[in-house]
Amino acid sequence: MEPLRGAALLLLLCAAACAQDLTSKCLLMKAEMANTKSGRREKPKDALQDTDGLYDPECENNGLFKAKQCNGTTCWCVNTAGVRRTDKHDTDLKCNQLVRTWWIIIEMKHAERKSPLNAESLAKFLKETISSRYMLNGRFISGVVYENPIITIDLKQNSSDKTTGDVDIADVAYYFEKDVKGDSIFLNNPLNMSIDNEGLNFESMMVYYIDEVPPEFSMKSLTAGVIVIIVIIVLAVVAGIVALVLSRRRKGKYVKAEVIFLDGIWGNWAGWLESKCSQEFW
Repeated sequence: MEPLRGAALLLLLCAAACAQDLTSKCLLMKAEMANTKSGRREKPKDALQDTDGLYDPECENNGLFKAKQCNGTTCWCVNTAGVRRTDKHDTDLKCNQLVRTWWIIIEMKHAERKSPLNAESLAKFLKETISSRYMLNGRFISGVVYENPIITIDLKQNSSDKTTGDVDIADVAYYFEKDVKGDSIFLNNPLNMSIDNEGLNFESMMVYYIDEVPPEFSMKSLTAGVIVIIVIIVLAVVAGIVALVLSRRRKGKYVKAEVIFLDGIWGNWAGWLESKCSQEFW
């Protein structure tokens, strides 16, 4: 991005943030990359939880992510949250449409506490905060579940549900993530996380994205961790089968030996009985 364009974009985003209007996630990420390149502000090392981290996105005029994103000669397809949903290819890759992320799961783990949170107070606080701070219609907050120490927030927004004036759940999730991590986009207005007049701190946060169309990853894109898990499961199954076969073989040998032993006893007894009968007869 050129310095003048980058500065203009930053001023636009700052004005939007001060006015409490949500800027699209795509433009926010582009502004963060502009800041990082100019050296004015370093991004937090854990700014994003998706596997690819922060990148310089291509945005449509309306602020949405372009379906196809590239970094030099490497390209991939993304969803409306800007998260990669295909393997990485060369520039010949075709992304026919921008697939909508209709369900976002936000999972947070709060710091250790003397007593659990009040589930009802927590759900009420989060729903009211998300609705008022990020202007998301309450009908898109499908649930808040608390299982000490994990808090799970479900945001759901189908293509048919979202109208022109509705805020996108992908933008809301990004704003909320930045707020929770202490890197608020709203200048001089950090999020005060307080439940029943008691502050709430978090140890970790993960965001999961579910699209209207399944992602298109190949087996080659599996992470090392997933491959290890699959190998362990396969080895466990093979070991179980081997143990079962050996057990049956041992059992078969035992039964066979037992039959031979009984046959020997019966033979000896029959021989003795026959000899006795012969003596008495003669």
